[in-house]
Amino acid sequence: MLKLIKEDMHNIFYKDPAARLWIEVLFCYPGLHAIVFHRLAHKLWKQKLYFTARFISHISRFLTGIEIHPGAVIGRRVFIDHGMGVVIGETAEIGNDVLIYKGVLLGGTTLVKKKRHPTIGNNVILGSNAIVLGAITIGNNAIVGAASVVTHDVPANATAVGVPARISFEDGRGDAVKKLKHSKLSDPIANAIKFVLEEQKKFDKLY
Repeated sequence: MLKLIKEDMHNIFYKDPAARLWIEVLFCYPGLHAIVFHRLAHKLWKQKLYFTARFISHISRFLTGIEIHPGAVIGRRVFIDHGMGVVIGETAEIGNDVLIYKGVLLGGTTLVKKKRHPTIGNNVILGSNAIVLGAITIGNNAIVGAASVVTHDVPANATAVGVPARISFEDGRGDAVKKLKHSKLSDPIANAIKFVLEEQKKFDKLY
């Protein structure tokens, strides 16, 4: 557990330029606290100590403002930045090196007791207030733009933007700094219109 906490703290310094001191990260980052609480709760959940696991996750929610069901599976170096309002459902699965901003919802769309929450790949960025619903998959290295609503699979290296979210492949690749520039995420609809206009210009030149 201590090794994982140290790894998470290194990850926070890498992904958050506001982080300055070890003691600051250890005591003042609710996203880190929520992940630590979840690891304990998830371990108890797997041992079928359901009430104890839920109680620990409830305490975590009270202290951090982040709600993670103890049944959710979360990988390594997951950073929940400014995590107030984040909700992660019971059957959600999150890969490694995922960056989650405040208000993100990984929700279910059925009352049937089965896989009903999203699967998030490795190295994914989920923008502020993004909503990802159902047993869908967000592929590796994908980006979900802020306030987007995703109800269908997002391929690896793609960007999902809008309500409902539409897919683009222009911005899902590249370094971490580029991925954080949400103001420059491409608009799939605008791209489609631009393509049609360019084709129209080519057609007009022929006639």
